Order: sequence, then C-alpha cells, then structure tokens
Amino acid sequence: MGLSATAAIPAVGFASGARAASRASSESSASPDPSLVFDPDAYTELTIGITDTEGTAHEVVYHFHKVASYVANPVDATYQSLNVSVPVKIDGTAVDASGAPILFANSVGGYMPSSVANNTGITASGMGGGTSRQALALAAGYVVVEPGARGRTLVDSSGVYYGTAPAAIVDLKAAVRYVKFNKGRIPGNVNRIVSSGVSAGGALSSLLGASGDSPLYRPYLEEIGAAEASDAIFATGAWCPITDLEHADMAYEWCWGTNPLGSGAQVDQTISKELRTAYGDHLASLKLRAKGFGALTARNLDDYLLKTHMEPSATRYLATLSDADRETYLAAHTFITWSGGRASFSWADFLTHVGARKKNAPSFDAFDLSTPENNLYGTGTTKARHFTLYSLRHEGGSGARLDEDVPAKLHLMNPMYHLVDKVNGNRARHWWIRLGTKDTDTSHTVAGNLAARLTGLGDDVNTLYYWDAGHGADQDPGDFIRWIASVTGHRGGR
Repeated sequence: MGLSATAAIPAVGFASGARAASRASSESSASPDPSLVFDPDAYTELTIGITDTEGTAHEVVYHFHKVASYVANPVDATYQSLNVSVPVKIDGTAVDASGAPILFANSVGGYMPSSVANNTGITASGMGGGTSRQALALAAGYVVVEPGARGRTLVDSSGVYYGTAPAAIVDLKAAVRYVKFNKGRIPGNVNRIVSSGVSAGGALSSLLGASGDSPLYRPYLEEIGAAEASDAIFATGAWCPITDLEHADMAYEWCWGTNPLGSGAQVDQTISKELRTAYGDHLASLKLRAKGFGALTARNLDDYLLKTHMEPSATRYLATLSDADRETYLAAHTFITWSGGRASFSWADFLTHVGARKKNAPSFDAFDLSTPENNLYGTGTTKARHFTLYSLRHEGGSGARLDEDVPAKLHLMNPMYHLVDKVNGNRARHWWIRLGTKDTDTSHTVAGNLAARLTGLGDDVNTLYYWDAGHGADQDPGDFIRWIASVTGHRGGR
C-alpha cells in the first residue's frame, strides 16, 4: 500500500525560474503600485526597556511603521499586513540601521491565521517569560519585520476557507518580496533577511528558507499582487518545526510508536506498526547521509539521533549543573551513564525517559479528519481533507485517490521537496534549528532529517536539542541574536 502522495508538478524548469526570480529581484522602475511603496516617514517613535540575556537593561528608541498590506490585491488585509521596527537610539547612542540585518519574525502557531494589524509596538516579553526574540534583535541594532499571514481556519460568508494551504507560505513570501521591493526605503540590509518561527511557524520559516524564488509559487503570488522582487532569504531560524506533513504519521510512529498516551493507554499497534514500517521506505528515498553513519536507514537512524543530538544534549545539560546537582539528577535517572564528562544511554531508555506521547495514531492525517493538518489541506467549502493515501484508503477503500490538487500543495508546503526532489539553488545557506528532547508534538526525525540534508548540501547548519525541554522551548535566544551577527557579518551600527 502506498503511504505518501506523489504527483507530477507542472514542468517549470529551475533555470527559467531563476530567470524569473532575477527579473523579479530588481525594483520595478515603471510606475510601481503606490500601495506597495513603503513610506519611511510614516512611523511612531517609541521607547522600550529591554533586558538582554546577560541581564543588562537597555533603553531602545525605535521607529514603528505599520504597513496596511504588503500585497496590492489582499484577500484579507487584517492578516496580509506587516510591521517594521527600526532602532534609532540604544542607551542614548544614535544607531544607523541602514545596513543592519533584518529579523523576519512570524508568529504563526498551528497553521492558524496570524495578524499584526492591531499591534502597537514590539513586545518585550517572549515565550516562557523571557525577553522576546524581536526585542533582543532590536536591542542589538537589527531591523525587525513582523508579518501577518492567513491561516487554515479563515472562512468567508459563503463558507469558503481562504487560508488553507498554501496561503500562509504565499503570504510570507509576499511579505519578503515587499521588503526587498522597498530596498532603500525600508532600513536594513534586504540581502540579509533572517526568518524565525516556532512550531508551524518554524515549519514555515524552514519552508521560506528552502523554497526561495521557486517558480511554483508564482501564480499564487501574482494572484494577490505581490511585489516584483525576490522572495529568497539569507538565513533561517526554526524552532520545533512541524513539517514534512505527508510523512509525519510514519515518522511519528517510528519515533513514539511504543510510547503510551498520557492516559497510559497504547495507540492501536497495528496502525502504528504499519506506519513505522513504511517509514523505512520513505527514509531510504531521501538518500540522507551523515558523517560517521553513512546512509541513514531505519536501522541506524536511532543511533544517529542518539549520538548526534540526544547524548550531546544531555551532556550539555549535565555539564552546566553543580557537582551536587548532577549527582542528584543522575541518581534519579539511572539510565544515563556519566563518564569522562559525557552522557550515554540507549535509544530505548531515552524513549522511556520521555514518557507519554502527545498524539494518537495517525497523528496528523486523522481518520476522522479532526486534526489541524486535515483542516490545513481543506479547500473551497470543504473544511478538511485527507492528504495521505494511508488514511484516505483506510476510510475510503484501496481504490481511493487523493484529490487532484493535494500532491502539488504538499510540495508547496514541504521544505524537503525543495531540498531533495528539486534542490533549490536559491535556498538560504545558514540554518538555526532548535527543539526539546521531550517534544512529542512531532517526531525527532523531522528536524534530524532536515539538518542531515542541509549539512549534506554543504549549508551552514547549527542544530541543538534542549535536554528535557518540551514543545516551543527557546533556551538560547541570546546565542541566536549573536549567530545572526556572525553569519551576516554585521558589526553593529552604534
């Protein structure tokens, strides 16, 4: 039984796509749509107190610009709008942000709609009570762009769902195009755009980085009146990305199949086994390789994840503890062997340590069409659809076929398509990938495979799993801000 969707994409060569992107990358010289021209003088000057990750307080004066819409033909400007924040003074010293990196921070969660239309400035507090990524970037002298985007639950008065796939990524690409189209009007270096996002937002950030200037999105961008400019970005920050959805059910069962639900009950092990067995074929099709492991297969993937990510994560955590606290932790977690300043353990013991899985089986393409992802692939007045043959045929029989448009939309929403099936030469080349070792919102293989593929392509990949952390964790935000400076070559504007 086939378990993933495959279909031919209309033949648009990447060479022709590159030419189209090249044409788009220059600003329109002939009467640009006035709605797409950024007004550098339309701002509110605001002052914010920001405490950095070292505990130092800063006062930042910045210009806050609200853009009514970043496209000429918005479907819903409430979501297709963006804000731009530009630091002009930090701790009393004037800042020139004209050449600064641009943090392009989306706030999408669960593939839901995200709006910045009512925002009145940068929010200092971030997830978990720390300082927000945007505030830290502002205090570092970076320009911050916060785009809104349509999402899966939006429905008009006729019952039509207008934020389902691929609306969110199309909108984010349009927002990037708007920024690049306004080079010289929007402060900051438009060739040094760094995206960030968490969960579904992390998936979209990954996709934005992987699919830069892909011609596959052009009809959607033209329909909403996106600016004629490039949508390629320089670098990607992705926290716990919920992506590769058409293979996510298989990946989830491969990783968490034998872990119980929070109630203590096991999911249907027949379904779980079918899915995790099929994952081996998918993994083989990716042709991933990793130093010291060779080809990654279902037989060595656990060892790869263990040695590359999980044991180093535990080692970092334990190394930060005092001797007494480390001894206490190890006494309570006897599955860990601590020797020579390094942690080691088995994959099976690691799974036991993580404990309950969050989702049932199948986790993403539910038989009853109840998941957010089923809604993501809805269309027209149909709220939710199956997007894998496995779930579709479980409900509709062995002859059931996916709706004709689904396979192409899966490619539009999956960064791996642009990194494996059609390797995109206009992708971002710098990647920051983070997630917690106790995050069971998706499989650990999702970020692991993404990192392995990008490394294999020769990209700069900074990947780290936070020990014992759950979904949405961000334990090193200051390091991310410093990483932006490092990869962009930014020396500061103060």
